Amino acid sequence: MSNNPNIRPAANINGYDVWQDARIKDLWRVFRIMGEFVEGFETLSEVGPAVSIFGSARTKPGSPEYVLGCEVAKELVARGFGVISGGGPGIMEAANKGAHEAKGVSVGLNINIPHEQYANPYIDPDRLVNFDFFFVRKVMFVKYAQGFVVLPGGFGTMDELFEALTLIQTNKSTRFPVVLMGTKFWSGLVDWLKSTMVEAGNIHPEDLDLFYLTDDPVKAADHIVEFHSQTVMKPNF
Repeated sequence: MSNNPNIRPAANINGYDVWQDARIKDLWRVFRIMGEFVEGFETLSEVGPAVSIFGSARTKPGSPEYVLGCEVAKELVARGFGVISGGGPGIMEAANKGAHEAKGVSVGLNINIPHEQYANPYIDPDRLVNFDFFFVRKVMFVKYAQGFVVLPGGFGTMDELFEALTLIQTNKSTRFPVVLMGTKFWSGLVDWLKSTMVEAGNIHPEDLDLFYLTDDPVKAADHIVEFHSQTVMKPNF
């Protein structure tokens, strides 16, 4: 116990220590986390080579970004890849729709967010996994992906993009190709990385080679194929 008089002891409600209650809940939470890892590993280990496609859940069907998501998924399927998405609406739906229409493997890693996300109808019925924990879901995106294709999105998209780049940069993951689609959307960020982060010495200039920028679904898919032409595809860690 701290001797600092400014630090209050753990709250006690009706004689029951709130911190003890939290400890017990955390111990049971470990089993829930383990269960999500097991289900994710079991499902995705049987998928084969696949590419994770990311982007905004708010993208409307028929918009240029939605169409781009569908088209790049179809190009990837044509080259023998399955498609992994976050399982929800927007770009996620577009990715699964493209894979479904091309008769390829369509995986959805859905996150349970009340009143906010639902699983889209284009996911293979036996390849939908629902998660409560974002961090478990993010492991699945990276571990079994032979590439990332990242379309315009929000905080979640940026989180997934920069975590992947960090894992590659620090050699915590096997290197895999990362494709940014939508040059108008990404150009400001890329310019800032060059003019600010590189200039400040916070990243090396060669770190900018960890991603590839294009608007062309064919070039995006070809870039991933070319990257793996000299590698053996396997889980990234």
